[in-house]
Amino acid sequence: MNTSQQTSRPAGGIPRGLSKTGPVLFSYGFRPFFLGAAIVAMTAMILWIAALAGTVEVGGSYGAHHWHAHEMLFGFSSAVVAGFLLTAVPNWTGRLPVSGLPLAGLFALWVAGRLLMLWPDLIGIVPSVAIESLFLPVLLFICSREIITGRKWKDLKVLGVLAVLSLANIGFHLDTLAGEHGGMVERLAVSAYLVLIMIIGGRIIPSFSRNWLNQKGETRFPASYGRFDTAVIIIGALALACWSLRPNEPATLALAAIAGIAHAARLRRWRGLAVWPEKLLFILHVAYAFLPLGFAAIALGDRIGLGDTAIMHVMTVGAMTAMMLAVMTRATRGHTGRQLASSWLTNASYAAILMAAILRPLADILPDQAMTLYSLAGLAWLTAFGLFLAEYGPMLARVRRR
Repeated sequence: MNTSQQTSRPAGGIPRGLSKTGPVLFSYGFRPFFLGAAIVAMTAMILWIAALAGTVEVGGSYGAHHWHAHEMLFGFSSAVVAGFLLTAVPNWTGRLPVSGLPLAGLFALWVAGRLLMLWPDLIGIVPSVAIESLFLPVLLFICSREIITGRKWKDLKVLGVLAVLSLANIGFHLDTLAGEHGGMVERLAVSAYLVLIMIIGGRIIPSFSRNWLNQKGETRFPASYGRFDTAVIIIGALALACWSLRPNEPATLALAAIAGIAHAARLRRWRGLAVWPEKLLFILHVAYAFLPLGFAAIALGDRIGLGDTAIMHVMTVGAMTAMMLAVMTRATRGHTGRQLASSWLTNASYAAILMAAILRPLADILPDQAMTLYSLAGLAWLTAFGLFLAEYGPMLARVRRR
């Protein structure tokens, strides 16, 4: 579908859209990448379940297990990050967003990576991983150009996170080609996403909550960002760095416990229970709550029967994916002119992803029920993104509602 999008400058001088005629899908970064992320979230899970059942082969010589881990960490997740940053960075800098052919080219590079990882032997595994590895560095270059040109020096830390993700992706490929799996690079990638949640979540969650509470006539607001927040982020980042490098060291477990308490205290300052009536906002608080839960899982894993895989899923499905789904729904509604209020379909998708985040780690605690819990968690994941595609797919692909 084609549409002509005119450049406009609303109050505050932040430009929206570009003066181009072309597919509306490429008029703003969130559109193709949120849509692509949801499609990959569903298809990759379906293919993984089919691969486990022995009905299909995925990943070729890369290996099905490696393929699954990579596509969740660097396929699906990187698309959500791209969609968010390509939409948020113009707001931070006041510069025009990347759109049209440049956006289409970036999206094509991401799609090429997904196809090549699915069939890497088609052109050879080394060329396949080399091409796939280009997406995150290109995204880093684009965001660096915009942030530096816009002189938004405080946002340079986001570039650091993207750089770590780029290196972790390359490291994952190198480990796989060397016949290794799991370990430091996976934890490093997860840590990078979680630090991004600490930084961005600390910006949007209290801000959105304050705005909503103010509209409701409340006089008690979330705590503003201060030195406490900076200290909590540093503690969390240090704990994650130790977890990435030395996951079972006593010092790591102790630091994770401290980080969990600190982030729980930070979350409490944002008055999450007060925004319960609006689930589009409340889900941000719930997703962030999986950060201290994840730190608690690191600190207490052995004592409560959680293995490394279960701890990883508390972080990846709970904190990462729940937050990504929350951001995808809110940003899509806001940037397509819809009311910032969740529908029953949106609420059901939130409930489904939270169910997946709870059920998957439980498989370690209840090994006799593991296969049932795996199946239910997979079904909940598919339900969450199936509902997202049903409701938000048309919003992402069609003209902005005026």
